Amino acid sequence: MSSKFIGQQAAQELDEWLMDPAKGGFSVDQLMELAGLSVAQAVAREYPKENGGRVVVCAGPGNNGGDGLVAARHLFHFGYTVRVFYPKPTDKPLYKNLTTQLKSLDIPLVDSLDAALKEADVVVDALFGFSFKGDVRAPFDSVLKTLQSSRLPIVSIDIPSGWDVEKGNIRSPTLQPSTLVSLSVPKVGVRDFTGKHYLGGRFIPPQLADRLGFAVPRYEGCEQCVDVTGWVREV
Repeated sequence: MSSKFIGQQAAQELDEWLMDPAKGGFSVDQLMELAGLSVAQAVAREYPKENGGRVVVCAGPGNNGGDGLVAARHLFHFGYTVRVFYPKPTDKPLYKNLTTQLKSLDIPLVDSLDAALKEADVVVDALFGFSFKGDVRAPFDSVLKTLQSSRLPIVSIDIPSGWDVEKGNIRSPTLQPSTLVSLSVPKVGVRDFTGKHYLGGRFIPPQLADRLGFAVPRYEGCEQCVDVTGWVREV
């Protein structure tokens, strides 16, 4: 199978199509649930809990952060010890509900990233998604620097935080994750990503994929269903 990379505008149009009641019919919380579950599955495959099941999820204030909050919940149910660093929470009901779900499971929302990283085996980077533009501002500039220096394996959601969605790793500070979970379709900016690369996009309707000219995972019993950067697997 072949796939394609899409830019920021195309990614936004794809989300709009999916959430259009007359077209895709998805709600934002449905898409967030699917994204977070795919991330949790990728983490479980790459970093089995038997080899150290302590995860820190770093969540930003937007939809990428919401994906991370969902992933944290699923990872807890998969048997991982999970902490969440959420430095800039939003008052929007969707996100408040997600944090309530975490609190009901006694998943701690920690204030100190440094302390959390000392007791972690892997980090989930859910700070910025494909809508990110401009420079990395406080407090996230210091968060990225702390993650850079931690030497822990990092799993980024959709695009490594700080990377330009179109041009890739051109800013500072940015991350160099070991694993990437692209959502729906890989973005142009990760074309040269060399780590383990998963694709979570089985919910994309085939007719939409055909119209836009990209491939999505199909369940046919194959392990490596989409070959984009040399190692993209479906979740």
